[in-house]
Amino acid sequence: MNNEQTAIRTTYFSIIGNAALALIKGLAGVFGNSYALIADAIESTTDIFSSLLVLFGLKYARRPADENHPYGHGKIEPLITFLVVAFLVVSATIIAYESIQNIQTPHKVPEPWTLIVLGAIIIWKEVSFRIVIKKSKETNSSSLKADAWHHRSDAITSIMAFIGISIALILGKGYETADDWAALFASAFILYNSYLIFRPALGEIMDEHLYDDLLEKIREESIKVKGVAGTEKCFIRKAGMKYHVDLHAIVDGNISVKDGHEIAHNLKDYLREEIPNLGHVLIHVEPND
Repeated sequence: MNNEQTAIRTTYFSIIGNAALALIKGLAGVFGNSYALIADAIESTTDIFSSLLVLFGLKYARRPADENHPYGHGKIEPLITFLVVAFLVVSATIIAYESIQNIQTPHKVPEPWTLIVLGAIIIWKEVSFRIVIKKSKETNSSSLKADAWHHRSDAITSIMAFIGISIALILGKGYETADDWAALFASAFILYNSYLIFRPALGEIMDEHLYDDLLEKIREESIKVKGVAGTEKCFIRKAGMKYHVDLHAIVDGNISVKDGHEIAHNLKDYLREEIPNLGHVLIHVEPND
């Protein structure tokens, strides 16, 4: 299974999980008198739509290069990540607003059984985060990474809700709004996570250099090719799950243009074989003076 297929299957996993949890949280929040759980359900609902966006982006990014997109369609991934971040910001804002409204309104203490529901949710969301973040690293997918952090932020909001409801139940009268305060703190955490997701996606869309380890590997592999004396400039930019490389290779200055051209082709083929995530590789030949 290639990276694109792995990422798409992982996104289906996220969509199904978020849909189930949104329903469970919503029902538990309404019948258990917990706005923190309702806030959690709101976030899980936005997670469904953001995961659908990620799925669309991953499928679109698989389109082959064409006349108008010679480097493929991978740049849609960070664009989709921006939309996912927007969903996170909107859900955090809604949760914060509703939390403040509920803090000002007297209401019942949440039901004790909601803690059991939250405990199960926390475990499931943390497991989901670890599964999706692992797949995002395997596939080099920025949008899948954003989807993974949706799971982690969901786990954190559930932990906040667990703490808030526990305080309300233990301390009793006068602390009924503890779970609302928990939801408010959770919204702040979601906003912080939104920035952590947004920043690398912005770097990707701006072709910021973030790939020192890959650059070093390219240099190490290049000198293994016959005729390559060393490397000079090396620029890397990411599009979707592929890395496009511009590399200056140093060769004997006394060889013919034809021989230099052949070395460049050999180097390109070798790098793409040894480093599967490479997309376009452009080799510029430099004479060894």
